Amino acid sequence: MCTGKCARCLGLCLIPLSIICILANILLLVPNGETKWTDHLSLHVWLSAGFIGGGLMVLCPGIAAVRAGGKGCCGAGCCGNRCRMLRSVFSSAFGVLGAIYCLSASGAGLEMGPRCLTKLPNEWTYPFENSTGNYLSNTTMWDQCLAPPNVVPWNVTLFALLAAVSALELVLCGIQLVNAVLGVFCGDCRKKGDS
Repeated sequence: MCTGKCARCLGLCLIPLSIICILANILLLVPNGETKWTDHLSLHVWLSAGFIGGGLMVLCPGIAAVRAGGKGCCGAGCCGNRCRMLRSVFSSAFGVLGAIYCLSASGAGLEMGPRCLTKLPNEWTYPFENSTGNYLSNTTMWDQCLAPPNVVPWNVTLFALLAAVSALELVLCGIQLVNAVLGVFCGDCRKKGDS
């Protein structure tokens, strides 16, 4: 497969993945779909890893990869698309960092658990902080959280989604990084008339 066609394909995969991360992060800001709990969100929600890391920092390389897969900077591809591929190298490296940020913050959010109002003591705290993630498989522990309602499954689902999507973004940005480096040195193999 040509480096240009590969870049376009990878970019078209990265764009929807980054939008999924942004939407998942927005949903984390409204536990149980209610805005009245925003004063009590956990630190990992406020880090906005899905919005910044897996979202915007991956959206840019996705768009750059789609552009790198287009016709060359001179319109007909006279430079073999090397200029756009070089831009995609730096953009993909930026995307790798964003995906790592999202993956690590989401993993830490899963391990620590949500901040919620607990039964004993009756205060806002992280009840699963020292459980080293054991609460994920032991759903009876979830009853420790009184408010926001359903905050544990809400956080677990969305942070797991962010972790899975950012892991996929990491792989795709890494592939595009290698592809773009090859495109810089070898150019695009497409003929002048190809789209």
